[in-house]
Amino acid sequence: MQRRSAMELFALTFTLGFSGHTPIATAAAPALWLANRYRDGLDLSRYWVSEKYDGVRVLWNGQALLTRGGHTLSSPDWFHADWPRTPFEGELWAGREQFSSVTSVIQQSQPRDEDWQKLRIMVFDAPSHPGNLSQRIQAYGELVKSINQPWVQAVAQQKIDNPRDLKQLHLERTKLGAEGLMLRLANATYRSGRSDDHLKLKSHQDNDAQVIAHIAGTGKFANLLGALQVQTAQGQRFKIGSGLREEDRRSPPAVGEWITYRYRGLTEQGIPRFATYLRVNPDYAQQP
Repeated sequence: MQRRSAMELFALTFTLGFSGHTPIATAAAPALWLANRYRDGLDLSRYWVSEKYDGVRVLWNGQALLTRGGHTLSSPDWFHADWPRTPFEGELWAGREQFSSVTSVIQQSQPRDEDWQKLRIMVFDAPSHPGNLSQRIQAYGELVKSINQPWVQAVAQQKIDNPRDLKQLHLERTKLGAEGLMLRLANATYRSGRSDDHLKLKSHQDNDAQVIAHIAGTGKFANLLGALQVQTAQGQRFKIGSGLREEDRRSPPAVGEWITYRYRGLTEQGIPRFATYLRVNPDYAQQP
């Protein structure tokens, strides 16, 4: 099957029959611009740098708020009242080190105003704009001003010319609880998929995998989950037993759900070393 371009998918979302702000299910995940990992030796003067917000990435496609995995969020009407039909992309965020607060809100079958009032959408791109990133930064800044709602904020971007200053900024932000930094090429146009035009700088490695089985615990974990059997998108299978809290072992992620784990490099077979459970990843739809 021929892969649709990002612009084709954004255009397609406008023809799916939305009515007002009533959310509907979508069949395909939006084709987003994804990041590779930062590496030394880059000409940093060519990149814009911003904080990496530890939230849930979302796309406003002009009619509904979608997660990276294609879920349509049931946000209260007031949250997106008077938003334009122009698509914009951001991070649904509750503050540093508050990722679980965001996921608990978006998983509600009936949205509660008092919970959504704690969230912000940190806007960092205007994917339907034809210009380069520098032009899109100006465009989404103007878009946020036109929306004029305190829970819709434009992500600040800055230029950094040398690795020393980049590492210093990364250290300062992570000490405050930030997840890391994002670097994006200033003259890059928006495109789907991963590329070195879009990079993430974090103090640890992490990735996603799908739960394919539960492994029963023994000893002190008798009658609880012992480990998760998982599979990555590339097909590697391995077990994750570290990082699981007692509540995770009593009520583990369901088979079919996707989780995020941390690790320290790969074996020769491509298996993550010292994989540690981090959390359920709401960006992916659970498989039947």
